[in-house]
Amino acid sequence: MVFCQKGFSAVTMQDIVDECGISRGGIYLYFASVDEIFLEVMKQRNKEKFSLVSKAVQDAEPFEQVLSDYFSRQKRRLLNFEKSLFRAYCEYIFSKSKPAVRAFRNAQLEHLRKTIISILTLGVNQNVISDKNIMQIADHFIVTIDGLSVLALGEALSEEIIDGQFKILGALPLSSD
Repeated sequence: MVFCQKGFSAVTMQDIVDECGISRGGIYLYFASVDEIFLEVMKQRNKEKFSLVSKAVQDAEPFEQVLSDYFSRQKRRLLNFEKSLFRAYCEYIFSKSKPAVRAFRNAQLEHLRKTIISILTLGVNQNVISDKNIMQIADHFIVTIDGLSVLALGEALSEEIIDGQFKILGALPLSSD
């Protein structure tokens, strides 16, 4: 995908036209700008990412496995920063100062929160963890994942750091005692 290859700032409508094999006029029937296309790509990515977690939760897969799978997906994303939408996402939010961008960022955080809460709720429903402090724990996950993302952005992230942070997250007071 062109946003993964070039980031956000360097992508032009022509790049998107070339990538999609659609006419320039055809793309303008649906989107007025690269920004609009990027936002739609991010919405679709969120649906796809949440659907994986949602299906696992709906299928009542073991909490430990769902959490482990989630950490594995996050780790892959963080280690492949240069080939991910995250780089384009950062370029987008840092290059704009409009209230709409803040709203977009807040929606992204809320999506992440919803995903994490659904995983933690699965653990509660399976009597693996307590529902005590579940919102604070979810926020801790968000702060950690965002922090790791910032380290990836600055190219200061290693697999060891990721593993260490995810180990700490997995050891948070989640027990049902």
